[in-house]
Amino acid sequence: MQLITTHRSTDFDAFSSLIAGTLLYRGAVPLLPKVVNPNVKAFSSIHKDLFEMYHVDDIDFSRIDKLIVVDTNRWTRLEKMDGLKARSDLEIDVWDHHEEQTDLNPNWICQEKIGANITLMIREIKRRKIKLTPMQATLFLIGLYEDTGNLTFSSTTAEDVYAAGYLLENSADLTVLNTFLQPGYGVKQKDVLFEMLKSPTREKIGNYSVGINTVHIEGHISNLSLVVHMYREILNLEVAFGIFVHEEHDKCIIIGRSVVEDINIGSIMRSMGGGGHPGAGSAMLKSVNPDALHEWILELLKGNQQASVQISDLMSYPVITVTSDTSMEKVAEVLRKEGCTGVPVVDNDRLVGVISRRDFRKVKGDSRMKNPVKAFMSSRNITITPESSPMEAARLMVKYDIGRLPVIKNDRIIGIISRSDAMLYFYDLFPH
Repeated sequence: MQLITTHRSTDFDAFSSLIAGTLLYRGAVPLLPKVVNPNVKAFSSIHKDLFEMYHVDDIDFSRIDKLIVVDTNRWTRLEKMDGLKARSDLEIDVWDHHEEQTDLNPNWICQEKIGANITLMIREIKRRKIKLTPMQATLFLIGLYEDTGNLTFSSTTAEDVYAAGYLLENSADLTVLNTFLQPGYGVKQKDVLFEMLKSPTREKIGNYSVGINTVHIEGHISNLSLVVHMYREILNLEVAFGIFVHEEHDKCIIIGRSVVEDINIGSIMRSMGGGGHPGAGSAMLKSVNPDALHEWILELLKGNQQASVQISDLMSYPVITVTSDTSMEKVAEVLRKEGCTGVPVVDNDRLVGVISRRDFRKVKGDSRMKNPVKAFMSSRNITITPESSPMEAARLMVKYDIGRLPVIKNDRIIGIISRSDAMLYFYDLFPH
């Protein structure tokens, strides 16, 4: 059995290299450390059905005969590998872009000083002509951009740039990339944010809380979009606008962020001479009164609300269910037959739990497959209503690390929405 792993505090370069390893070593099991960066945790949670990971507790280390290590070359950076470290019969491959000397004593190593580790692995993927899905290409580009500072760090090489181009040719999505990569936050940005928080605003537009804040700035301040993003999050707003007044240059920069489908920021910004997409946009105007801009934004907001997509538009139905006394053996048969990764458990028309294929890891031994599903199911019933938005479904999936949400109306299950349903809506990356 082959095992692929990477360093603790896993970043996107390490995570993307882990996934690339599964393409280069077919059948190898990817082991993700328990400690990962927050952005990686969010990404891996919402995409778990595409990028299935294992943890230390899931692995029988006695069966491992080959270890593949990516984005590091030191035993001390790996999670609970003492047992493997002591083995003299273990074959080890290493992919790493750091200069430090390895103590893994590998049988084979690819170690070069380059901007991102994923670049080394893309080189081999290209050589073998392995076809990438758009989501794989997007993840690899996130890893590459994170470790090269969007190709601006001095460690960036020409090959990193060529690799980025190759991933874009393979339909890597920059919108998804920007969703998961947080830009830098420094002293200037902090000062602007604190200034905005001194006089927070909150207005009700339809069913949504909206904040529009005006701040006077001096000199060049980058990443003001991050400031607006953080302002929205801190005040728990669904929509936020920052009007940044630069009196020296007689101009105003307007930046908007939204997490609701009803309010299209890009449309609003285009009306103001700028641009963007539904969740984010900006505009710059000269010789204008900031108070007038505030009123203009309010008028545009009131005329910009659209009929939003609801969970009822995306959910699958009728719902395949099992009862709590169904055997795990029968559940496995249902999952195989229906081609799904989990099903709700329903007794007397009431949801009592959810069973997923990952719960089968709890089943130790064939004899326990005769046991009822209630012994292994999750009884933490996280549900959603048909009137809710896809964004709310995604938030719940990330928050509770679950792959599907039963849709409940009048205490009865009427449908189910999965991670795949959410991704089809948000990314539209799958073939039609």
